[in-house]
Amino acid sequence: MPLAVFALMIASFGIGTTEFVIMGLLPEVADDMSVSLTRAGLLISGYALGVVFGGPLFTAAATRMPRKRMLLILMVLFILGNTLSAVAPAYWILMVGRILAAICHGAFLGIGSVVAADMVAQDKRSRAISLVFTGLTVANVFGAPMGTWIGQSFDWRATFWAIAAIGVISLIGLAVLVPTRRDDGSVRLRDELAVFRRGQVWMALAIAGLSIGALFAAFSYVAPLMTEVAGFSSGMLTPLLMLFGVGLVIGNLLGGRYADRAQVATLLTAQALLFAVLIVFALTARFEVAAVVLLMLLGGAGFATVPGFMTRVIDKARGATTLAAAVASSAANAGIAVGSYLAGTTIDAGYGYTAPLVVGALMAAAAFGVTFASHASDRRSTLVQAGSRPTVAPSPEETR
Repeated sequence: MPLAVFALMIASFGIGTTEFVIMGLLPEVADDMSVSLTRAGLLISGYALGVVFGGPLFTAAATRMPRKRMLLILMVLFILGNTLSAVAPAYWILMVGRILAAICHGAFLGIGSVVAADMVAQDKRSRAISLVFTGLTVANVFGAPMGTWIGQSFDWRATFWAIAAIGVISLIGLAVLVPTRRDDGSVRLRDELAVFRRGQVWMALAIAGLSIGALFAAFSYVAPLMTEVAGFSSGMLTPLLMLFGVGLVIGNLLGGRYADRAQVATLLTAQALLFAVLIVFALTARFEVAAVVLLMLLGGAGFATVPGFMTRVIDKARGATTLAAAVASSAANAGIAVGSYLAGTTIDAGYGYTAPLVVGALMAAAAFGVTFASHASDRRSTLVQAGSRPTVAPSPEETR
């Protein structure tokens, strides 16, 4: 893999850390800013909205810009956002800092996926994308826990200074290692928007939203699930969440490796495994050993879908991939929001803390169905094309 892919991975690690670390620092932030815990919690929602809307808007505005320059500007926004968070004298300034960092998140992972895929051979694109997202998964295992420890041991502002420093390192790495392609910036916004007329692009985006939504419908309420149902003490949550993060890392890397060999088969297998894990988890959550094993498998199966659906979005939007890839990141975050909301409504309705697992299973089944339908549509198109021209073997791209 080119060193530039690892520079993208370090940037992704910083992005993942700044997203997740705020959850562990809410009490400290609320106390320092003299706001309620629920108002401090809006920093999470504000960040999510920045990802969903800010990323595509930035990408659309900068569509004629070379991708390397876009990445560098995004990292500057990331550094500014976290620096502003570190020095914020008031709550609203902290919110602005969070939103600036979120704009970077929403656009960077999509554009970074396209850049990583373009730097490697055709049969290594999913692995390159999985390495970019490895930074995001490792942030769950090490970045967010370490940032929380720094914030609780010293000051929550120190955490954001540390994340800003990671951004500076990433900016230097991207500037030095990522090549500038001559054809970057040659695609017009009209062409980027035109790919959204393709039904397969929308199906790929739906696969992204449903797959990740299924994972986070369950994970959003993992704390009460593991303490109230499985019977673990609250002190065990940190190692349990780290174990979940290890599952994310392993699933992401395996998903990238196998998606390069058989994209659709890997997606369908991961989605089917995710469905099975969620159903079994719902039935056996009260048993501690089963809960531990299934929590790790949940992370692995859920994130094994990511390299496949990101590569699929890029495939289906070929010719103008930048905006579609950024929208894929937004679609995944929209799926998280929908999954979490639906999971919460089942708890409010009195179905208990295992109900979110069932919600996740239903979303995983829907993701499987959309993936199968998308692949069937591909095959029909290939057969129609084969019937209207001299018989030739389909290209690997057509059979993905």
